[in-house]
Amino acid sequence: MSTTKTKWTVNLKVYRKKGQKAPYYDQFTMEVDPDEYVLDAIERIWAFHDRSLTFRHACHHSTCGACGMLVNGVEKLTCITYIRDVVEDGGTIVIDPLRNFPIISDLVVDMSLFFDRMEMVGQRQVIPIAEEIVGSSQKAQSAGNGKEYLRLSDCIECGMCISACPIAATNPDYLGPAVLAGAQQSGLDKKPELLQIVDQENGLWRCHSAYECTAVCPSNVDPAWRIMDLRRQVTSQRFKRLFR
Repeated sequence: MSTTKTKWTVNLKVYRKKGQKAPYYDQFTMEVDPDEYVLDAIERIWAFHDRSLTFRHACHHSTCGACGMLVNGVEKLTCITYIRDVVEDGGTIVIDPLRNFPIISDLVVDMSLFFDRMEMVGQRQVIPIAEEIVGSSQKAQSAGNGKEYLRLSDCIECGMCISACPIAATNPDYLGPAVLAGAQQSGLDKKPELLQIVDQENGLWRCHSAYECTAVCPSNVDPAWRIMDLRRQVTSQRFKRLFR
């Protein structure tokens, strides 16, 4: 539903961190359309107020996962978060980088370890062209026979589930929701080598079933449910070993 007032005045309080300097907040008072997205306002800060502001974005339609940030303390994809949904006219929007990741600069965090862990469970971010061509051919050949070649369904590797996870906040060695969900998608029956990766102290048993990861997931992957299902798979594998 469109708002009746076309312009609001809002304050954006933006987290800043450069090098070894102590972090601080910059505040920008702006006139905005409440039907714009939070990312639009952040881009306007960069374009018209401070070109040194560092942040990630790409697709602008919730496909790439690059623009995940904390908006008033909650993990959001800023490219699909309406200003009117997080603030009122005259109010303040607080923008922070995702939690539980090292901060590179301002709103940009280092997700390299997360991506490495995703690859470790068979969820690669980049697939060589030759393999993708073969995969496309296999998909075409399998049409209608029930076979599918899928990565983690709809996961955009935004990292917001890691940011929201209370276990990731206290234990950097914990594999994390998206990684465990990726292992569940890959399946222990198809990739039994994953059992050793997930069935360990900092794997799926570290999860406390808080479900914050599912609450913030923008793609309905439901990582918390996938972790519970992965526990079922692991328990099944343990029983099979008992009766060999």
